[in-house]
Amino acid sequence: MTTFSANLGFLWSDRSLPDAVFAARAAGFTAVECHWPYDTPAEALREALQKADMPILSLNTKPGRLDEGEFGLAALTGRQGESEYVIKEAIDYAALVSARAVHVMAGNAFGPDAHIVYVQNLRFAARVAAKRGIEILIEPLNAHDNPDYFLRTTEQAVRIIDEVGEDNLKLMFDCYHVGRTEGHVFDRLRNVLAYVGHIQFASIPDRGTPDHGGLDYRLLFEQIAELGWNRPLGAEYKTVGDTAASLGWMQTHGGAGTPALN
Repeated sequence: MTTFSANLGFLWSDRSLPDAVFAARAAGFTAVECHWPYDTPAEALREALQKADMPILSLNTKPGRLDEGEFGLAALTGRQGESEYVIKEAIDYAALVSARAVHVMAGNAFGPDAHIVYVQNLRFAARVAAKRGIEILIEPLNAHDNPDYFLRTTEQAVRIIDEVGEDNLKLMFDCYHVGRTEGHVFDRLRNVLAYVGHIQFASIPDRGTPDHGGLDYRLLFEQIAELGWNRPLGAEYKTVGDTAASLGWMQTHGGAGTPALN
């Protein structure tokens, strides 16, 4: 049976991170993940995860200056020292809460110099993370939502993973982003499956719940299971109103959980 991870960057974002962990457990999720947990002391999050008996799959490196349009640092020239700092910070936090992976955000950049810096920073991240038993993830973002983001496609990500050459560097395959940029989501996933460390989903094109939109997720979840993928799939969709009211898809789309009723 397909199981799901709640991305607490979008789901229950009106609650504290520890409270969101308990809400996800009550709703039937089997794991959680988040964007930037750093305002929450790691000890508080770790305690909530332990009490809820919930693993945390991933967290992101800090994005830089969001108010100035930054969305990651790893591909930015002239920011390598800062990038290494936030990478180490994220890995340290991940180790304290037993997160399985850290998503290193590339940022808004382009050109060969950005590529060189990105590869250097990813090699650094992978080697530091390997000492803690942690994976590093990279995620292509679609150009409709993130027109200046450096990492655009799964093909580009695979080339970079091969170039970096570290076993713990993996692809975050977000069905929403891949669907908007590349299409043919299942075919793309099947072709790059050996590189994938985590799978996320949301409807196309509005990034809402997976029970509507242009991609048949009921079928896709069945196809993913047939590929032998048995890890939780990351629900990273935008809610309208109360998160609990959005969870009907968990029963209709093959999930093990029961949506919370309040």
